[in-house]
Amino acid sequence: MNEKKVIAVVGATGAQGGGLARAILDDPDGGFALRAITRDVASSNAVALARRGGDVVTADSDDAPSLERALQGAYGAFFVTNFWEHFDPEREKAQACNMAQAAKAAGVQHVIWSTLDDTRLRLPLDDERMPTLLEQYKVPHFDAKGESDVYFLEARLPLTLLKTSFYWDNLIHFGMGPKPGEDGVLEFVLPMGDAKLPGIAVEDIGRAAYGLFKAGDTYVGKRVGVAGELLTGAEMAQALTRALGREVRYREVTPAQYRRLGFPGAEDLGNMFQYKRDFESAYCGARDVGKTRELNPRLQTFAQWLDDNAARIPL
Repeated sequence: MNEKKVIAVVGATGAQGGGLARAILDDPDGGFALRAITRDVASSNAVALARRGGDVVTADSDDAPSLERALQGAYGAFFVTNFWEHFDPEREKAQACNMAQAAKAAGVQHVIWSTLDDTRLRLPLDDERMPTLLEQYKVPHFDAKGESDVYFLEARLPLTLLKTSFYWDNLIHFGMGPKPGEDGVLEFVLPMGDAKLPGIAVEDIGRAAYGLFKAGDTYVGKRVGVAGELLTGAEMAQALTRALGREVRYREVTPAQYRRLGFPGAEDLGNMFQYKRDFESAYCGARDVGKTRELNPRLQTFAQWLDDNAARIPL
């Protein structure tokens, strides 16, 4: 009997990593075993993975030696960083560098790095169409990930760059769901105009990553962008209306108005949505729904995701 190949998953108790961890465990005959890497092996999510047969180990993305130890003997590794945990792009880049160097030292045979666009390639810092944040970024949580691609590329790793999309789960966990307007009607607020927004259920990102691993070296050396659907704000509001049983209207605001909403990260997200709006063709073109469905046959549409999750959206 062939021994299963170990996939080490950083962030296995989080969003994207959790989706991949569950995808591995859901496929016991798939030839892969889960090594869940987390800072807290006693957390409820870590315990749940261990109960299902995952090997849960401790490591910290801020501690390169701990990562290298956790990766020893792994065939594959999935890497992701969580900007919203600390709002620090410099720390995020340092973590990515640690991951790349640890994977190199451990001899990992397939690395997936979950990344995003470096918006400064289209919007230099002196471009006045969008304010510069933290002195050297346009969209910090995008730019730090995109800039960090170089750590993995320069390490000459067997690498797949996985470009993700807007999480529909943000409507639940990030306060982006519809809210009552002045007249009491629910409003879905976005600074996207009529541009399409690539979106995806976060669980489906993990499942797509599993599809990349299952494909062997097919996607090594490639960039793969994933999305569940490409929808306008008005189309999302229509789907929300059907799912919630209440009218939801799309309220378009300008990126400048969104940046002034005042919640933590509002400036970053206002810039992000402006980037997606202003460069709609290139941004959507880099995210292929058909390819995502090939990698993840269980891929959900927004309506399907809402069927299971609408009741969880705080209104």
